[in-house]
Amino acid sequence: MSPSPAPNLLAGMSTRRKAAILVMQLDREESARVLARLSDTELEDLSAEIARIGTVSGDVANAVLGEFGNKIASGLSDTRGGMDLARELLTATVGEERTDEIMDKLSEAFVELPFAFMQNLDARQLTSFLSDEHPQTIALVLAHLHAGLASAVLAGLLPDLQADVAHRIAVMDRTSPELIRRIESVLERRLSSLGVAGDLSAVGGLQPLVDIINRADRGTEKLLLEGLDKLDPELAEQVRSKMFMFEDIVTLDDRAIQLVLRQVQVTDIAAALKGVSERVRNKIMQNMSERAALDLAEEIDVMGPVRLHVVEEAQASVVRVIRELEETGQIIVGRGEEDAFVA
Repeated sequence: MSPSPAPNLLAGMSTRRKAAILVMQLDREESARVLARLSDTELEDLSAEIARIGTVSGDVANAVLGEFGNKIASGLSDTRGGMDLARELLTATVGEERTDEIMDKLSEAFVELPFAFMQNLDARQLTSFLSDEHPQTIALVLAHLHAGLASAVLAGLLPDLQADVAHRIAVMDRTSPELIRRIESVLERRLSSLGVAGDLSAVGGLQPLVDIINRADRGTEKLLLEGLDKLDPELAEQVRSKMFMFEDIVTLDDRAIQLVLRQVQVTDIAAALKGVSERVRNKIMQNMSERAALDLAEEIDVMGPVRLHVVEEAQASVVRVIRELEETGQIIVGRGEEDAFVA
């Protein structure tokens, strides 16, 4: 039986990164066949992603393979990424000359971000590693990590520390690369560190915090916003205005909702609609066929009482689909009073 993907391991991970990790699991001949089917742009993008990846833990690799539906045995070994592997795979696929051209482009464009060495760590390990650091240090690190990992780490912190760190991320503006390097040098005793170029690095602000909270579970989201309310009510309101909540689905265009519904399981939709307003439920139902709407209503009734965490997880899964569609340009989600559009 295929292992179930661990949500905290893959939360916020881009499709491109998952594809890169998947290719890294294949032997060189198989990976060459896969890469040979890609366009030049896709090949360059995937090669860049493989180059960015350091070492992927067996748990993460297992979760990615599980998500792709492969039946694999447990206990995968760590997987090596990096520029060398990217060159090796490209050479087997397109030959030395084309590889040199692509690698030249990668070398020019590829800039490793601060704290990139933490991107592939397990969230629980990283939470443990950072929990005793000063809140400002934690905020600086999380502002550099991809939103899914940062969200998982933030969720693992004590509630008071969560609010403090979230507040510091939101009000953070620009940080001197020298300061970042000094913090990295302290952390490098256990983890490798990377340098950063430029005069000032924009790492914090409202949007990074919103991205992090958007990928958190509803319980963590509630705690963070309540904590921000106490620390800085005006800032908390600004964060809320930029977030997309499940209830905001009523602001979506009908075609956008139909796109979302096609990618969500009926059981998740049914659970997500437990306890919501009639306005939200009607908005969903009116974008389904009469038969599908009846089936959904029956599913909701058959479910009976549902635990709150199940409802919150189902709502979060719907919101994740909306964000993925927005990120891929299939829909445009308005903010504030704006409407959503289908691209």
